[in-house]
Amino acid sequence: MPLLDFIRYHQHLTGTKTGCNEGDCGACTVLIGEIRDNELQYRIFTSCLTPLGNVQGKHVVTIEGINMDTLTPVQQAMVDQSATQCGFCTPGFVVSLTGFCLSRQTDPIAAIDGNICRCTGYKSIERAAATVKELLVARNEEGPVDFAVDHAIVPGYFKGIKERLELLVAVNGEHAFENAEELQMNAQLVAGGTDLYVQKPEEMLEIPLSFAWNGFKGITKQDNTITMGAAVTVSDLLESPVMQTYFPELKSYIKKVSSTPIRNMATIAGNFINASPIGDFTIFFLTLNTILEFNSGRVLPLEKLYKGYKELDRNPDEYIQRISFDLPSLFHFEKVSKRTHLDIASVNTAINISIKGSIVSSVRISAGGVGPVPMLLKATMAYLTGKKINENVVAEAIQIAWKEISPISDTRGSAEYKRLLLGQLIKAHFITLKLL
Repeated sequence: MPLLDFIRYHQHLTGTKTGCNEGDCGACTVLIGEIRDNELQYRIFTSCLTPLGNVQGKHVVTIEGINMDTLTPVQQAMVDQSATQCGFCTPGFVVSLTGFCLSRQTDPIAAIDGNICRCTGYKSIERAAATVKELLVARNEEGPVDFAVDHAIVPGYFKGIKERLELLVAVNGEHAFENAEELQMNAQLVAGGTDLYVQKPEEMLEIPLSFAWNGFKGITKQDNTITMGAAVTVSDLLESPVMQTYFPELKSYIKKVSSTPIRNMATIAGNFINASPIGDFTIFFLTLNTILEFNSGRVLPLEKLYKGYKELDRNPDEYIQRISFDLPSLFHFEKVSKRTHLDIASVNTAINISIKGSIVSSVRISAGGVGPVPMLLKATMAYLTGKKINENVVAEAIQIAWKEISPISDTRGSAEYKRLLLGQLIKAHFITLKLL
Protein backbone atom coordinates (compact mmCIF):
# COMPACT_ATOMS: atom_id res chain seq x y z
CA MET A 1 0.00 0.00 0.00
CA PRO A 2 1.10 3.61 -0.33
CA LEU A 3 2.69 5.12 2.76
CA LEU A 4 -0.12 7.70 2.83
CA ASP A 5 -2.76 5.02 3.41
CA PHE A 6 -0.73 3.46 6.21
CA ILE A 7 -0.29 6.87 7.88
CA ARG A 8 -3.95 7.86 7.70
CA TYR A 9 -5.89 4.61 7.97
CA HIS A 10 -3.59 2.45 10.10
CA GLN A 11 -1.77 5.00 12.24
CA HIS A 12 -4.74 7.46 12.21
CA LEU A 13 -2.42 10.45 11.71
CA THR A 14 -4.79 12.58 9.67
CA GLY A 15 -2.69 15.75 9.49
CA THR A 16 -1.16 14.28 6.34
CA LYS A 17 -3.79 14.95 3.68
CA THR A 18 -5.04 12.97 0.71
CA GLY A 19 -5.06 15.30 -2.29
CA CYS A 20 -4.27 14.46 -5.90
CA ASN A 21 -2.78 10.97 -5.34
CA GLU A 22 -0.41 11.72 -8.23
CA GLY A 23 2.44 13.48 -6.45
CA ASP A 24 1.47 16.94 -7.71
CA CYS A 25 -0.17 18.85 -4.86
CA GLY A 26 2.13 18.13 -1.89
CA ALA A 27 -0.68 17.83 0.67
CA CYS A 28 0.64 14.40 1.67
CA THR A 29 4.29 15.46 2.11
CA VAL A 30 6.30 13.69 4.81
CA LEU A 31 9.95 13.68 5.87
CA ILE A 32 12.02 10.54 5.30
CA GLY A 33 15.25 10.24 7.27
CA GLU A 34 18.03 7.77 6.58
CA ILE A 35 21.76 7.46 7.19
CA ARG A 36 23.82 8.58 4.21
CA ASP A 37 27.61 8.87 4.38
CA ASN A 38 27.40 8.25 8.14
CA GLU A 39 25.09 11.26 8.57
CA LEU A 40 21.38 11.36 9.31
CA GLN A 41 19.79 13.12 6.34
CA TYR A 42 16.17 14.00 5.63
CA ARG A 43 14.34 14.49 2.35
CA ILE A 44 10.72 15.29 1.62
CA PHE A 45 8.57 12.65 -0.10
CA THR A 46 5.00 12.61 -1.38
CA SER A 47 3.58 9.73 0.63
CA CYS A 48 0.77 9.07 -1.89
CA LEU A 49 3.35 7.61 -4.32
CA THR A 50 5.71 6.07 -1.77
CA PRO A 51 5.16 2.33 -1.38
CA LEU A 52 5.28 1.29 2.25
CA GLY A 53 8.12 -1.12 1.54
CA ASN A 54 10.35 1.75 0.47
CA VAL A 55 10.61 3.15 4.01
CA GLN A 56 11.98 0.03 5.65
CA GLY A 57 14.86 1.02 7.90
CA LYS A 58 14.06 4.73 7.59
CA HIS A 59 12.51 7.41 9.82
CA VAL A 60 9.11 8.64 8.65
CA VAL A 61 7.98 11.98 10.08
CA THR A 62 4.45 13.32 9.63
CA ILE A 63 3.25 16.77 10.65
CA GLU A 64 2.31 15.33 14.06
CA GLY A 65 5.95 14.34 14.63
CA ILE A 66 7.13 17.89 14.02
CA ASN A 67 4.79 19.71 16.39
CA MET A 68 4.78 17.90 19.72
CA ASP A 69 3.78 20.69 22.12
CA THR A 70 3.67 24.24 20.72
CA LEU A 71 3.98 25.83 17.31
CA THR A 72 7.42 25.43 15.78
CA PRO A 73 9.20 28.48 14.28
CA VAL A 74 8.16 27.24 10.83
CA GLN A 75 4.50 27.05 11.84
CA GLN A 76 4.75 30.41 13.59
CA ALA A 77 6.12 31.97 10.41
CA MET A 78 3.09 30.67 8.50
CA VAL A 79 0.79 32.21 11.14
CA ASP A 80 2.62 35.52 11.32
CA GLN A 81 2.56 35.97 7.53
CA SER A 82 -1.12 34.90 7.18
CA ALA A 83 0.09 32.10 4.94
CA THR A 84 -2.87 29.82 5.49
CA GLN A 85 -6.62 30.01 4.90
CA CYS A 86 -8.54 26.75 4.62
CA GLY A 87 -5.48 24.93 5.96
CA PHE A 88 -5.71 21.83 3.79
CA CYS A 89 -2.33 22.40 2.16
CA THR A 90 -0.66 23.83 5.27
CA PRO A 91 0.74 20.59 6.76
CA GLY A 92 2.52 19.88 3.48
CA PHE A 93 4.05 23.36 3.34
CA VAL A 94 5.17 23.10 6.98
CA VAL A 95 6.77 19.70 6.40
CA SER A 96 8.53 20.92 3.24
CA LEU A 97 9.90 24.02 4.97
CA THR A 98 10.98 21.91 7.94
CA GLY A 99 12.74 19.64 5.45
CA PHE A 100 14.49 22.75 4.13
CA CYS A 101 15.75 23.45 7.67
CA LEU A 102 17.04 19.86 7.91
CA SER A 103 18.92 20.14 4.62
CA ARG A 104 21.78 22.21 3.30
CA GLN A 105 19.66 23.84 0.62
CA THR A 106 19.85 27.61 0.30
CA ASP A 107 16.55 28.38 -1.44
CA PRO A 108 13.39 27.82 0.64
CA ILE A 109 11.18 28.52 -2.39
CA ALA A 110 12.72 25.53 -4.17
CA ALA A 111 11.88 23.43 -1.11
CA ILE A 112 8.15 24.11 -1.58
CA ASP A 113 8.05 23.72 -5.36
CA GLY A 114 6.01 20.52 -4.91
CA ASN A 115 3.32 22.15 -2.77
CA ILE A 116 0.18 23.72 -4.20
CA CYS A 117 -2.09 26.19 -2.38
CA ARG A 118 -5.41 27.02 -3.99
CA CYS A 119 -6.75 29.75 -1.73
CA THR A 120 -4.12 31.70 0.24
CA GLY A 121 -1.94 33.37 -2.35
CA TYR A 122 1.72 32.62 -2.71
CA LYS A 123 3.17 35.96 -1.64
CA SER A 124 2.29 35.35 2.00
CA ILE A 125 3.72 31.82 1.76
CA GLU A 126 6.88 33.21 0.15
CA ARG A 127 7.21 35.69 3.02
CA ALA A 128 6.88 32.82 5.49
CA ALA A 129 9.57 30.92 3.58
CA ALA A 130 11.86 33.96 3.73
CA THR A 131 11.30 34.13 7.50
CA VAL A 132 12.24 30.46 7.78
CA LYS A 133 15.44 31.10 5.83
CA GLU A 134 16.39 33.79 8.36
CA LEU A 135 16.21 31.15 11.09
CA LEU A 136 19.22 29.41 9.56
CA VAL A 137 21.55 32.41 9.35
CA ALA A 138 23.32 31.43 12.57
CA ARG A 139 23.75 27.75 11.65
CA ASN A 140 27.23 28.05 10.16
CA GLU A 141 28.87 24.59 10.21
CA GLU A 142 26.56 23.03 12.79
CA GLY A 143 24.81 19.88 11.58
CA PRO A 144 21.28 20.54 10.27
CA VAL A 145 19.60 18.08 12.67
CA ASP A 146 21.42 19.35 15.76
CA PHE A 147 20.73 22.97 14.82
CA ALA A 148 17.04 22.26 14.16
CA VAL A 149 16.66 20.57 17.55
CA ASP A 150 18.54 23.31 19.39
CA HIS A 151 16.24 25.95 17.86
CA ALA A 152 13.01 23.97 18.43
CA ILE A 153 12.41 23.57 14.69
CA VAL A 154 11.99 19.85 15.37
CA PRO A 155 11.54 18.00 18.68
CA GLY A 156 14.48 16.76 20.74
CA TYR A 157 13.87 13.11 19.87
CA PHE A 158 15.45 13.74 16.45
CA LYS A 159 18.90 13.68 18.07
CA GLY A 160 18.41 10.00 18.92
CA ILE A 161 17.19 8.86 15.52
CA LYS A 162 20.62 8.13 14.01
CA GLU A 163 21.41 5.72 16.84
CA ARG A 164 18.01 4.06 16.49
CA LEU A 165 18.44 3.55 12.75
CA GLU A 166 21.91 2.12 13.31
CA LEU A 167 20.39 -0.25 15.86
CA LEU A 168 17.87 -1.44 13.26
CA VAL A 169 20.77 -2.46 11.04
CA ALA A 170 22.61 -4.05 13.97
CA VAL A 171 19.54 -6.12 14.88
CA ASN A 172 18.34 -7.00 11.39
CA GLY A 173 21.68 -7.13 9.57
CA GLU A 174 22.81 -5.13 6.57
CA HIS A 175 21.15 -7.59 4.20
CA ALA A 176 17.71 -6.58 5.42
CA PHE A 177 18.13 -3.19 3.74
CA GLU A 178 20.97 -3.59 1.27
CA ASN A 179 21.16 -7.04 -0.38
CA ALA A 180 19.78 -6.75 -3.88
CA GLU A 181 20.53 -10.43 -4.62
CA GLU A 182 17.41 -11.39 -2.69
CA LEU A 183 15.04 -9.58 -5.02
CA GLN A 184 12.01 -11.77 -5.71
CA MET A 185 11.98 -12.36 -9.42
CA ASN A 186 8.25 -13.21 -9.46
CA ALA A 187 7.45 -9.81 -7.97
CA GLN A 188 7.04 -6.36 -9.47
CA LEU A 189 10.31 -4.48 -8.91
CA VAL A 190 9.68 -1.03 -7.46
CA ALA A 191 12.32 1.65 -7.10
CA GLY A 192 10.75 5.10 -6.61
CA GLY A 193 7.21 4.13 -7.59
CA THR A 194 6.49 7.62 -8.90
CA ASP A 195 5.07 6.36 -12.20
CA LEU A 196 3.76 2.94 -11.18
CA TYR A 197 1.51 4.37 -8.48
CA VAL A 198 0.09 6.89 -10.93
CA GLN A 199 -0.41 4.45 -13.80
CA LYS A 200 -1.88 1.49 -11.91
CA PRO A 201 -2.52 2.32 -8.24
CA GLU A 202 -5.20 -0.34 -7.71
CA GLU A 203 -3.10 -3.09 -9.27
CA MET A 204 -0.11 -2.17 -7.10
CA LEU A 205 -2.17 -2.97 -4.00
CA GLU A 206 -2.72 -6.57 -5.10
CA ILE A 207 0.58 -7.80 -6.57
CA PRO A 208 3.79 -8.89 -4.77
CA LEU A 209 6.51 -6.23 -4.77
CA SER A 210 10.29 -6.18 -4.25
CA PHE A 211 12.12 -3.14 -2.87
CA ALA A 212 15.75 -4.10 -2.18
CA TRP A 213 17.26 -1.26 -4.22
CA ASN A 214 19.54 0.37 -1.65
CA GLY A 215 22.47 -1.67 -2.94
CA PHE A 216 22.20 0.08 -6.32
CA LYS A 217 23.29 3.53 -5.18
CA GLY A 218 26.41 5.60 -5.75
CA ILE A 219 27.98 7.66 -8.54
CA THR A 220 31.66 7.17 -9.31
CA LYS A 221 34.16 8.28 -11.95
CA GLN A 222 37.05 6.20 -13.26
CA ASP A 223 39.17 7.65 -16.03
CA ASN A 224 36.65 9.14 -18.48
CA THR A 225 33.70 6.98 -17.45
CA ILE A 226 30.95 7.71 -14.92
CA THR A 227 29.10 4.75 -13.40
CA MET A 228 26.01 4.91 -11.24
CA GLY A 229 23.67 2.46 -9.59
CA ALA A 230 20.23 1.93 -11.08
CA ALA A 231 18.52 3.28 -7.94
CA VAL A 232 20.27 6.65 -8.07
CA THR A 233 17.57 9.30 -7.77
CA VAL A 234 17.35 12.63 -9.56
CA SER A 235 18.31 14.36 -6.29
CA ASP A 236 21.32 12.04 -5.94
CA LEU A 237 22.34 13.13 -9.43
CA LEU A 238 21.95 16.80 -8.53
CA GLU A 239 23.94 16.46 -5.29
CA SER A 240 26.76 14.42 -6.82
CA PRO A 241 30.09 16.32 -6.85
CA VAL A 242 31.08 14.28 -9.91
CA MET A 243 28.00 15.34 -11.89
CA GLN A 244 28.27 18.95 -10.71
CA THR A 245 31.87 19.10 -11.92
CA TYR A 246 31.28 17.75 -15.41
CA PHE A 247 27.74 19.08 -15.97
CA PRO A 248 27.92 22.65 -14.60
CA GLU A 249 24.43 23.47 -15.92
CA LEU A 250 22.87 20.40 -14.29
CA LYS A 251 20.94 22.41 -11.69
CA SER A 252 19.22 24.49 -14.36
CA TYR A 253 18.36 21.35 -16.33
CA ILE A 254 16.93 19.54 -13.31
CA LYS A 255 14.91 22.59 -12.25
CA LYS A 256 12.80 21.90 -15.36
CA VAL A 257 12.13 18.32 -14.27
CA SER A 258 9.37 17.60 -11.76
CA SER A 259 9.37 18.89 -8.15
CA THR A 260 11.73 18.45 -5.21
CA PRO A 261 9.85 15.59 -3.49
CA ILE A 262 9.45 13.66 -6.75
CA ARG A 263 13.12 14.20 -7.59
CA ASN A 264 13.92 12.80 -4.14
CA MET A 265 12.05 9.60 -5.02
CA ALA A 266 12.30 9.02 -8.77
CA THR A 267 15.20 6.91 -10.04
CA ILE A 268 17.14 7.32 -13.28
CA ALA A 269 16.71 3.67 -14.27
CA GLY A 270 12.99 3.94 -13.52
CA ASN A 271 12.78 6.79 -16.01
CA PHE A 272 14.41 4.56 -18.62
CA ILE A 273 12.17 1.54 -17.96
CA ASN A 274 8.99 3.63 -17.91
CA ALA A 275 9.78 4.15 -21.61
CA SER A 276 7.90 7.42 -21.94
CA PRO A 277 8.60 9.08 -25.32
CA ILE A 278 9.23 12.30 -23.36
CA GLY A 279 11.13 10.92 -20.36
CA ASP A 280 13.45 13.81 -19.51
CA PHE A 281 16.39 11.75 -18.28
CA THR A 282 16.01 9.21 -21.03
CA ILE A 283 16.55 12.06 -23.49
CA PHE A 284 19.40 13.40 -21.34
CA PHE A 285 21.27 10.08 -21.22
CA LEU A 286 20.59 8.98 -24.82
CA THR A 287 23.08 11.52 -26.11
CA LEU A 288 25.75 10.24 -23.72
CA ASN A 289 25.81 6.80 -25.40
CA THR A 290 24.73 5.34 -22.07
CA ILE A 291 25.28 1.64 -21.42
CA LEU A 292 22.91 -0.45 -19.29
CA GLU A 293 24.12 -3.47 -17.33
CA PHE A 294 21.40 -5.97 -16.41
CA ASN A 295 21.42 -8.48 -13.56
CA SER A 296 21.69 -11.23 -16.18
CA GLY A 297 25.10 -9.90 -17.18
CA ARG A 298 23.74 -8.61 -20.49
CA VAL A 299 24.99 -5.20 -21.59
CA LEU A 300 22.82 -3.01 -23.80
CA PRO A 301 23.14 0.55 -25.13
CA LEU A 302 20.23 2.66 -23.92
CA GLU A 303 19.31 3.49 -27.53
CA LYS A 304 18.68 -0.23 -28.16
CA LEU A 305 16.29 -0.59 -25.21
CA TYR A 306 13.26 0.81 -27.07
CA LYS A 307 11.67 -1.43 -29.69
CA GLY A 308 8.33 0.39 -29.93
CA TYR A 309 5.90 2.41 -27.84
CA LYS A 310 6.33 1.09 -24.25
CA GLU A 311 8.01 -2.01 -25.71
CA LEU A 312 11.45 -2.88 -24.31
CA ASP A 313 14.30 -5.20 -25.23
CA ARG A 314 14.23 -6.70 -21.73
CA ASN A 315 13.38 -10.15 -20.44
CA PRO A 316 10.75 -10.38 -17.67
CA ASP A 317 13.38 -11.48 -15.13
CA GLU A 318 15.88 -8.76 -16.04
CA TYR A 319 16.42 -5.47 -14.27
CA ILE A 320 19.04 -2.75 -14.62
CA GLN A 321 21.86 -2.86 -12.08
CA ARG A 322 24.27 -0.23 -13.33
CA ILE A 323 24.39 2.67 -15.78
CA SER A 324 27.60 4.01 -17.32
CA PHE A 325 28.63 6.62 -19.88
CA ASP A 326 31.71 8.51 -21.03
CA LEU A 327 32.04 12.18 -20.20
CA PRO A 328 30.86 14.50 -22.99
CA SER A 329 32.86 17.23 -24.65
CA LEU A 330 30.05 19.78 -25.08
CA PHE A 331 26.58 18.98 -23.71
CA HIS A 332 23.27 20.81 -23.60
CA PHE A 333 19.69 19.90 -22.66
CA GLU A 334 16.51 21.75 -23.65
CA LYS A 335 12.89 21.25 -22.63
CA VAL A 336 9.69 23.16 -23.34
CA SER A 337 6.38 22.46 -21.64
CA LYS A 338 3.13 24.34 -21.08
CA ARG A 339 4.41 25.45 -17.69
CA THR A 340 8.06 26.42 -17.38
CA HIS A 341 8.52 24.14 -14.38
CA LEU A 342 6.84 21.07 -12.88
CA ASP A 343 5.33 19.92 -16.14
CA ILE A 344 5.61 17.15 -18.72
CA ALA A 345 7.58 18.13 -21.80
CA SER A 346 5.94 19.05 -25.05
CA VAL A 347 9.36 18.48 -26.65
CA ASN A 348 12.73 17.82 -25.05
CA THR A 349 16.12 17.34 -26.65
CA ALA A 350 19.80 17.05 -25.77
CA ILE A 351 23.09 17.25 -27.66
CA ASN A 352 26.57 15.83 -27.05
CA ILE A 353 29.03 17.27 -29.56
CA SER A 354 32.80 17.28 -30.07
CA ILE A 355 34.57 19.86 -32.22
CA LYS A 356 38.12 19.44 -33.54
CA GLY A 357 39.47 22.58 -35.09
CA SER A 358 36.23 24.03 -36.40
CA ILE A 359 34.83 20.70 -37.63
CA VAL A 360 32.28 18.46 -35.90
CA SER A 361 34.13 15.23 -35.11
CA SER A 362 31.19 13.52 -33.40
CA VAL A 363 27.65 14.44 -32.41
CA ARG A 364 24.62 12.80 -30.81
CA ILE A 365 21.22 14.52 -30.71
CA SER A 366 18.21 13.03 -28.93
CA ALA A 367 14.59 14.14 -29.09
CA GLY A 368 11.44 13.35 -27.12
CA GLY A 369 7.79 14.12 -27.78
CA VAL A 370 8.24 13.71 -31.53
CA GLY A 371 7.80 9.95 -31.96
CA PRO A 372 6.60 6.79 -30.21
CA VAL A 373 9.92 6.25 -28.41
CA PRO A 374 12.76 8.43 -27.12
CA MET A 375 14.89 8.74 -30.21
CA LEU A 376 18.29 9.59 -31.58
CA LEU A 377 18.23 11.74 -34.71
CA LYS A 378 20.67 9.52 -36.59
CA ALA A 379 20.33 11.05 -40.04
CA THR A 380 20.79 14.52 -38.56
CA MET A 381 23.84 13.32 -36.66
CA ALA A 382 25.34 11.79 -39.81
CA TYR A 383 24.80 15.02 -41.75
CA LEU A 384 26.46 17.21 -39.08
CA THR A 385 29.51 14.98 -38.66
CA GLY A 386 32.44 16.48 -40.55
CA LYS A 387 30.70 19.83 -41.11
CA LYS A 388 31.73 23.29 -39.98
CA ILE A 389 28.86 24.78 -38.02
CA ASN A 390 27.17 27.83 -39.53
CA GLU A 391 23.60 29.02 -39.96
CA ASN A 392 23.09 27.20 -43.27
CA VAL A 393 24.37 23.89 -41.87
CA VAL A 394 22.11 24.15 -38.81
CA ALA A 395 19.13 25.06 -40.99
CA GLU A 396 19.76 22.01 -43.18
CA ALA A 397 20.18 19.82 -40.08
CA ILE A 398 16.77 20.95 -38.87
CA GLN A 399 15.22 20.08 -42.24
CA ILE A 400 16.70 16.58 -41.94
CA ALA A 401 15.50 16.25 -38.34
CA TRP A 402 11.96 17.08 -39.45
CA LYS A 403 12.06 14.13 -41.84
CA GLU A 404 13.12 11.76 -39.03
CA ILE A 405 10.33 12.53 -36.60
CA SER A 406 6.63 11.67 -36.46
CA PRO A 407 4.97 13.85 -33.81
CA ILE A 408 1.26 13.57 -33.04
CA SER A 409 -1.19 16.21 -31.85
CA ASP A 410 -2.21 15.86 -28.21
CA THR A 411 -2.85 17.97 -25.12
CA ARG A 412 0.77 19.15 -25.12
CA GLY A 413 0.58 20.68 -28.58
CA SER A 414 -0.17 20.04 -32.21
CA ALA A 415 2.11 17.95 -34.40
CA GLU A 416 3.11 21.04 -36.37
CA TYR A 417 3.90 22.96 -33.18
CA LYS A 418 6.15 20.13 -31.93
CA ARG A 419 7.91 19.96 -35.27
CA LEU A 420 8.65 23.69 -35.24
CA LEU A 421 9.60 23.54 -31.56
CA LEU A 422 12.19 20.83 -32.12
CA GLY A 423 13.78 22.96 -34.83
CA GLN A 424 14.04 25.93 -32.50
CA LEU A 425 15.50 23.79 -29.70
CA ILE A 426 18.13 22.31 -32.02
CA LYS A 427 19.10 25.85 -32.96
CA ALA A 428 19.18 26.72 -29.24
CA HIS A 429 21.74 23.96 -28.63
CA PHE A 430 24.22 25.57 -31.01
CA ILE A 431 23.54 29.11 -29.80
CA THR A 432 23.86 28.21 -26.11
CA LEU A 433 27.08 26.27 -26.71
CA LYS A 434 28.40 29.32 -28.64
CA LEU A 435 28.85 27.29 -31.78
CA LEU A 436 26.56 29.55 -33.81
